[in-house]
Amino acid sequence: MAKKPVNRHERLDRRITLRDLHILSFVARSGSMAKAALQLSTSQSVVSVAIANLEASLGVRLLERSAKGVEPTIYATTLLKRSRIAFDELHQALMDIERLEDSATGEIRVACSEFLSGGFISEVINGFTERYPKIVCQVTDADATSVEFHQLHERTVDLMVARIPAAFSKGDLAAEVLFDDPHVVVTGAGNPLARRRNVTLADLTTQNWILPASLVVREVLEEAFGTKGLAVPDGRIISSCVLMRNHLLATGRFVTVLPSSVLQYNASQWALRALPIELRTKPRPIAAILLKNRSISPPVQLFLEHLRQRASAHRRRGQSTMI
Repeated sequence: MAKKPVNRHERLDRRITLRDLHILSFVARSGSMAKAALQLSTSQSVVSVAIANLEASLGVRLLERSAKGVEPTIYATTLLKRSRIAFDELHQALMDIERLEDSATGEIRVACSEFLSGGFISEVINGFTERYPKIVCQVTDADATSVEFHQLHERTVDLMVARIPAAFSKGDLAAEVLFDDPHVVVTGAGNPLARRRNVTLADLTTQNWILPASLVVREVLEEAFGTKGLAVPDGRIISSCVLMRNHLLATGRFVTVLPSSVLQYNASQWALRALPIELRTKPRPIAAILLKNRSISPPVQLFLEHLRQRASAHRRRGQSTMI
């Protein structure tokens, strides 16, 4: 006798609850029903029943059990991936309801690279929170080693402000260019090169370099030095920490490559100087990146409007100022 197919869509309406999905997510993260029960302040039997209900409703095994604990199966991983989207939309809906009384309340979650948080984004956040004091801004580091923008896909942030990589593929992402941010060669005011009117790439090959662990910067240097038939200098120090680089550059012993926006916001404080040399590389602009077809909350809309205004002012300031 043929096995009757499981009607999962019918069971979805009646038996799969948000509470059970919430419990499953805790079990998957902790790797233990007992630990999940402790984190949820409930009993292990409640957790077991919730998992059993989900498995019965879906007709598949969600957890692999062993002496070491439990691990999510491919079915659980798929379910949780979609569940995160559902929970995120519910979270946005609750905030929308709260903002019906006051549209300028709530929160925004922004991810950006450290070089942006140390300059442009700090200026943006300062002005935004002054204008909208009831909106909470959560700013996190963007994953500088990935072009997949997983923080957006996992719904842990509302938008990212980042440099568009050479391998960027839009797909389900929408990118709005804010401004060009070319790289410049920078040193401290005490470096002898800072007092010269003419500097060539060949002059830089003997310098002590600080190189960030960034694929984009590596591409910029390979393009610039490669066009002159020169090898990219070895880094004496490898670090993406803007604060550390600023400290070391201020000694006058080192050179590095920085986005012009970083120099603009840090030059006077750290006595930094851009060397008179153009790298002449392909521009990789800064953009606001969001998920397509994802509802945008009113606070995020307000932040985007403010971001565009500050980007416009940044462009004008860059055009009128010699760095």
